[in-house]
Amino acid sequence: MNNANAWFQFALYLAALLLVTKPLGLHLVRVFDAGGRTFLDRLVKPVERVTYRLIGIDPSKEQGWLAYTGSLLVFSSIGLFFTYFILRHQDRLPLNPQGFAGLSSHLAFNTAASFTTNTNWQSYGGESTLSYFSQMVALTLHNFTSAAAGIAVAAALVRGLARQSTLTVGNFWVDAVRVTYYLLAPLSLVFALFLVSQGIVQNFSPYTVARTLEGAAQTIAQGPAASQVAIKMLGTNGGGFFNANAAHPFENPTPLSNFLQMLSIFAIPSALTWWLGRMVKNQRHGWAVWSAMAVLFIAGALVAWKAEAAGNPIHQSLGVAAEDGNLEGKEVRFGVFNSALFATITTDASCGAVNAMHDSFTPLGGLVLLFNFQTGEVIFGGVGSGLYGMLVFVILAVFIAGLMVGRTPEYAGKKIEAGDVKLVMLALMVLAATTLGFTAWASVARWGTDALNDAGPHGFSEILYAYSSAVGNNGSAFAGLTANPANGDPHWNVTLGIAMLVGRFLMIVPILALAGNFAGKRLVPASAGTFKTEGPAFVLLLVGTVVLVGALTFLPALAMGPVVEHFLMNAGILF
Repeated sequence: MNNANAWFQFALYLAALLLVTKPLGLHLVRVFDAGGRTFLDRLVKPVERVTYRLIGIDPSKEQGWLAYTGSLLVFSSIGLFFTYFILRHQDRLPLNPQGFAGLSSHLAFNTAASFTTNTNWQSYGGESTLSYFSQMVALTLHNFTSAAAGIAVAAALVRGLARQSTLTVGNFWVDAVRVTYYLLAPLSLVFALFLVSQGIVQNFSPYTVARTLEGAAQTIAQGPAASQVAIKMLGTNGGGFFNANAAHPFENPTPLSNFLQMLSIFAIPSALTWWLGRMVKNQRHGWAVWSAMAVLFIAGALVAWKAEAAGNPIHQSLGVAAEDGNLEGKEVRFGVFNSALFATITTDASCGAVNAMHDSFTPLGGLVLLFNFQTGEVIFGGVGSGLYGMLVFVILAVFIAGLMVGRTPEYAGKKIEAGDVKLVMLALMVLAATTLGFTAWASVARWGTDALNDAGPHGFSEILYAYSSAVGNNGSAFAGLTANPANGDPHWNVTLGIAMLVGRFLMIVPILALAGNFAGKRLVPASAGTFKTEGPAFVLLLVGTVVLVGALTFLPALAMGPVVEHFLMNAGILF
């Protein structure tokens, strides 16, 4: 880790993230205010009005949490079936110059569930499976809608915290439309143009066939990649146009594109914490939540970097220089530090983009990535989902603080009651039970173990990683597991698809119920015993709550995977 250039890049990344947080947060204030004015109004406002008329929505009419939840579920269900249909029948649809066949029923279900839930797990190679039409209409479109839905849920929860004695938390359709039109679409357009300038391809040409020096034919895949890459990063989606994802030179060609792609993953989640502070009229609280996320992020990035920089002692015994670190599975253009940093960022957020193969990380490096999922991906997290997930921990942390001093806990000026804590625990238990339940089943089932490329604790880590990624709506994979086997066994595709849907929607429902609960409460005056949700003490309590809940829940599983593999690696045993 004695690399001055890497330390400079890390400091530059943190500084850039800080710099974009407030300006983007200010823009979010205007986006979530249906009557607010933005610099895009002259161009976008007429389109917004037409959209409301087409879908029959009165933008001035707000919804209670039940109606808001129903709208979200209807919207997501339509998107799920729409995508499934396109993937099944892409051979009959246009923009398919390679003549790709339609997907099998279980692969189409897995992919539709994946993109509907903002997971973007890929049991396929994009350039060898999907037509341009499927990539753009089914998948890229979902990158916008799933991201908008996540941000809308965060908006509903924050409104519930900020309001009092009301039955409404906003209008889902208005939130989704405004987030798409005023935030995601313009940012993606600008970012896509920048990515094209860096060398990312954007065309509809058939694949190019070139001849190698030996005379063999080599197919060079291409297509409308830049438009998909822009929203996959800004929307923390992660689904790559190419199978190698952000390690592919057509998706991530330069150091600058790599840096800005990492920054774009955290940009909106970071800005949402500033917006939270503005909404609850306590900007210091917003920065405290940001600080807790930053502490967890920095700690994870440093541990992963240290583990990868230390390398594998078995490789070193075979003559690999210790100072080279663990370069296996990493794109040499980015090296150890940028691979570790990118991996930490993408697993902190619900973004499955990767610029290195996580299966090749050292055991401790892989442990960091697994633990990032298992916190509920609240370390900045996905767009919207990171904030509402962290607010679950905030409520839990304040509740614990109240128990310690023997008084009724309060958050945002409202009492935290038994019903609120039950909803918080339900949201957390859904994630843990689904992840561990499916992992246990796959670990003992023939269909589960037959898909592994590795045995022992590393093979177990591949299973645990897959379901942690699916339930956490991340989408990255350890790359040592074949989820869509050649024999057509549907178990992995179906179970992963179910895990994604559970991890998304069975967490969202109690969170929206929580929003409704808080919106209906009255403010209570602060007193000397009110726990301050700002400052170092709160940040420390929040970090401790996130770490302890994750550790207590998943430590036994982690011990059977990356922890035992670390000790075996140092004993000279590989898997």
